[in-house]
Amino acid sequence: MTDTEFSRLRISSTDGVAKITIENPPVNVLDVRLMGELRRFLLSVRDDESIRVLVFQSADPEFFIAHVDMTLIDEPHAFDDFVREAPAGLNPFQAFGELLRHQPQVTIVKLAGLARGGGAEFISAADMVFAAEGRAGLAQCEALMGITPGGGATQYLSGRMTRGRALEVILGADVMDATTAERYGWINRALPEAELDGFVDRLARNIAALPAGVVAAAKKAVPMADLREGFRREHDAWAGLFERPAAEKLIRAGLKAGAQTKAGERNLEGLLRGLKV
Repeated sequence: MTDTEFSRLRISSTDGVAKITIENPPVNVLDVRLMGELRRFLLSVRDDESIRVLVFQSADPEFFIAHVDMTLIDEPHAFDDFVREAPAGLNPFQAFGELLRHQPQVTIVKLAGLARGGGAEFISAADMVFAAEGRAGLAQCEALMGITPGGGATQYLSGRMTRGRALEVILGADVMDATTAERYGWINRALPEAELDGFVDRLARNIAALPAGVVAAAKKAVPMADLREGFRREHDAWAGLFERPAAEKLIRAGLKAGAQTKAGERNLEGLLRGLKV
């Protein structure tokens, strides 16, 4: 695939490593177009044996993927196509994460800025995550919108950290710095910002240069949890909260107060906590 096939992704490929740069200004919200392009790219390389590693990064040094597009509150049918294509038992956001989690290539996220909500869930579904100390941050901010995560976070986090820490992330709803995220198990490593690019590039090249069959064998041998029952519980909890009035009020008020603008997203948690609804 080439860049001309996408409007929100820049793709380059060298020696078995594909780099996917996300560019959906102003803050890389996970809207219908971005989610569709990421899904289309993952499917397009699924059977491409010449590509062994996928590295995801952002064109914006401040934001990786902000979160799911909050304006979709006014477009209830925006994801109808994703619903039809989702495997049985999964909502479209869970199906998106599972597509990434089950990708045959090794998937690596290079995180230099903020990732919240659906962006943080994307990170948790990847095989490996490396983040810049002092710049990167992760958050599951959904509780501040009156809901719980609905795109896999409850299950992915439970596989990466203790239940108490997962609940801290979900209910505390604060940005976690890269160093703490490493200690909790959310990411592989926190690295000095100046070393992040070199480390990820070297690791990706080394993996891609392994003999044929090694990557596939390793991904098959390292066990992957069956999360189907957990996804059902997660969806029921998330959807049930959307039926209450608080979620709609908080999301609309958040947008009015500046969510999804650069200024508002720099301290989204503070903005949401300060809402009067």
